[in-house]
Formats: sequence, C-alpha cells, structure tokens
Amino acid sequence: MTSSDLVATLAALPGLSTVELRTEWRCLFRTTLPLLSRDLLVRALAHRTQELAHGGLTKATQRRLRALTEMALDADPLCSDARAPALRPVTLSPGTRLVREWGGRTHVVTVTADGFEHDGRRYRSLSHVASTITDAHWSGPRFFGLTGTRGAARHG
Repeated sequence: MTSSDLVATLAALPGLSTVELRTEWRCLFRTTLPLLSRDLLVRALAHRTQELAHGGLTKATQRRLRALTEMALDADPLCSDARAPALRPVTLSPGTRLVREWGGRTHVVTVTADGFEHDGRRYRSLSHVASTITDAHWSGPRFFGLTGTRGAARHG
C-alpha cells in the first residue's frame, strides 16, 4: 500500500456506514466485532490499517510487554480483579429496550441498528446516554447492568 493509498483509506474511514465499518473489521481482524462505539471502531480500524502498512510490534516486543504487564499485575494488589476471567460481551439486538430508574424517573433506552434512542434523541453510544441521564461520566453497559460487575446500577 502506497503512502497516498494509506492516507486515502484512513481519511475514508469516518465516512463509512456502520455496516461498512463492521465488514472492514472482519476483513482486517478476521474476528467477530466486539461491542465498540463507532468512534473506537474507526480508531481501531485506522490503527490496524497502519499496522498492516508499516508493520506492527515484533514478537519479542509483544512478549516483553506481556511480561511487564504480568509483573505490574502481580505487584499491585488493586489489580487482582484484572486476572478475573473475561465476561462474554452482551449483544444487543435492535428493538431491545433497556430500563433503568435514576433520580426518581424511569428511563427507557431502545437499541437501534446504529446506536440507541432515549427521550426522542439518538445516541451512538450507551455511555453517552448514561452520561446524559446522570450528568456524570458512566460506562453505559455498567450503568444499565449489562456487565455483571458488582455494584452495577446501584446508585440512583
């Protein structure tokens, strides 16, 4: 891939539809798409495209980073949860309704094909919906009780 092709490919990513971005993900990563916001999806695709064009980390560097991560986790007792088995991501189908009470009010969020709808407004991420409801930064999946994390959806 030439430098100008790379620049053109990266410039085109934000303009692709969600369906096109998902297709691009499957082509570049050869895996199923994790639950990512559109913004993170575009960033990950841009990173992978550049990695394929310029080369990624060497195997030795990858091993070294893994070893350093292990050392950091072993040394920090606050990171003990990081070793817990990963939870399977929740897949939300369009039409799914998420209900959460907050501040004495029941909030209903509907999953759409390209995001979420709440109070007649469209959002690209569930975290943005949660932040709008609470006026504070929240993980959307955690706020709506989708993560399995203890303490999820407790405040309010």
